[in-house]
Amino acid sequence: MSEEKGRAVPRSRFARAGQFGRLAGGIAGGMLAEGARRLADGQRPKARDLLLTPGNLTRVADRLAHLRGAAMKLGQMISLDSGDFLPPELTDILARLRSNAFHMPPAQLSQVLTEEWGADWRRRFKRFQAHPVAAASIGQVHRAETLDGRTLAIKVQYPGVAESIDADVDNVAALLRVSGLLPAELDIAPLLAEAKAQLAREADYRREGVQLERYRALLADRPEFVVPTLDPEFTTGRALAMSFVESRPIESLDDAPQEERDLAMGRIVDLVLRELFEFGVMQTDPNFANYRLLEDGRIALLDFGAAQDVPASIAEGYRTLLSAALANHAEAVKAGAVAAGFINAAVAERHGPALDRMVAVVLAELHKPGPFDFGDRAFLDILRQEGMGIAADKASWHLPPADLLFVQRKISGTALLGARFRARVDVRALVASALAG
Repeated sequence: MSEEKGRAVPRSRFARAGQFGRLAGGIAGGMLAEGARRLADGQRPKARDLLLTPGNLTRVADRLAHLRGAAMKLGQMISLDSGDFLPPELTDILARLRSNAFHMPPAQLSQVLTEEWGADWRRRFKRFQAHPVAAASIGQVHRAETLDGRTLAIKVQYPGVAESIDADVDNVAALLRVSGLLPAELDIAPLLAEAKAQLAREADYRREGVQLERYRALLADRPEFVVPTLDPEFTTGRALAMSFVESRPIESLDDAPQEERDLAMGRIVDLVLRELFEFGVMQTDPNFANYRLLEDGRIALLDFGAAQDVPASIAEGYRTLLSAALANHAEAVKAGAVAAGFINAAVAERHGPALDRMVAVVLAELHKPGPFDFGDRAFLDILRQEGMGIAADKASWHLPPADLLFVQRKISGTALLGARFRARVDVRALVASALAG
C-alpha cells in the first residue's frame, strides 16, 4: 500500500455525483488557466490540448481512485482491454488507476463490518488486522485469525459501491465522451449495459463465494494451482472470507531465471485455454494481482467475482479461429474473425489488403520456429500502423459482442503478463492440445 492514510469512500449517490461535478469543475478551471497561459505566449491552442494537460489527467485519475467502485473498475477494464492501442493520454490515466487504491479509514471499515456481522463482531476474532493487506476497486482485504485458530483473508466491500454501479458507469462514459477519447459515432451502449451487469455480479460476494468453490473443484486435478477455501461463517453479500494463502505478488518473477518465468506463464496460458474449451467458465479479470506465487512455485488464484460462463458460440468461434491459425490458413483466419465477431464484414470488403497484411504478420509470429516469445512485441507496431487506416474509416467501426470482449480481455491481459515476464512458451503445442482435448 502506497497510501498510509485511509480515504473514506463516498457512499451515497448524491455524494458520488458531487465528486464527478467537482471533477468537471476542476477540469474546466484547468482548461481556462492553461488556455490563458498559452494565449499569453502567442499560441492558438486546440480544446483537446487544453483538456489533456498533465494537471487535468492527474485530476481524473485521483478522483476516480477516490470514488473506487465501478468508476475505478471501468477504467481498469478499458486499460487492460485495449493494451497497446490506447491514446497515450488515456493510457496515462488508466495506468494510474491500476496502481492507485486508497483504503477505508478504520471508522468506516468498522461501520461496514458492524452492518454485516453485528456490533460484537470483534469478539469473534482472536486478531483482526485493521490495515488492509490489499486494496482494489471494489473492496479491500484484511488478514484475521478466528478464535479457533483459522487464518482468513476477508474481503470487505466499499460502502455504496453496489448501489452506484449504473450511475458511475454512465458518468465515466460521459467523461470519456466529453474528452474526445471515445468517438461519438461508436455505439457503446451494449458494452456499458454488460459492464454494469458484470460489475453487479462482482459486487455480490455470495456469488463470488460460489465461483470460488466452483474453481476449487475444477482445478482439483491441478496441484500447480492453489485456490483458497471459502469460509461460509464470515461470508455475506459484502464480506467474503476464505483461507489465507501465504504468497507474494506474481510480479516477483520479473527477475527470476528464464525457466521459472516460462514455466509459470505456460501454466497460466494452459489454464486460460482450459477455461475457454473445457471448463466453460472463465475468470475474465486478468489483473496481475489475481495471481500470487507460493514459495514452492505453485500459483494461487484469487478474486473470482468476474468469473462467468463462456457461451458455446464464443468458444466455438475461438476454436474455428485458432484451428485456422494453427493450419496457417490466412483466408480461414479472416473468415473466422468475421464469423466470431472480432471484425465486421465491412473491414474485409473495404480494407482487404491491410487486413491481409495484418493476418500475415500474426501468422508469421505464431509459426516462428521455437517457443513463442511474449517479450518480442515489435510486431504490434506493424499491426498498429496497418490498423490506423481501418480505424479512421467510420464505416468499418464495430463493437464485438460483450461476451467476446470479456473473454478477449482475459486473453489480452494474459499476453501482457507474458510480455512483462519476457516468457517463452510453446503456445502452438498448448493450443493444439486444448483443441484436441
